[in-house]
Amino acid sequence: MTTSSDQPHALTAQVERVLAAIRPSVQADGGDLELVDITETGEVRIRLLGACIECPSADMTLKEGIEQNLKTLIPEVTSVVAVS
Repeated sequence: MTTSSDQPHALTAQVERVLAAIRPSVQADGGDLELVDITETGEVRIRLLGACIECPSADMTLKEGIEQNLKTLIPEVTSVVAVS
């Protein structure tokens, strides 16, 4: 995982903790997720893995599950996007 050079380590740790709490639900459906980057503007970039890659519900999981949780728990997060 990479982060912007001035990205605080604390923000990365917070995002990782939230993703760790979400991960078991994603893994139960045969998928997984990986934190790729957090931009200076608070955009969290996530790589969807496994069954999530071709899942028709992946966008809904990303926006309504992952993004909603991150934005609620971590005010610095502005959005979540999937990257390949």
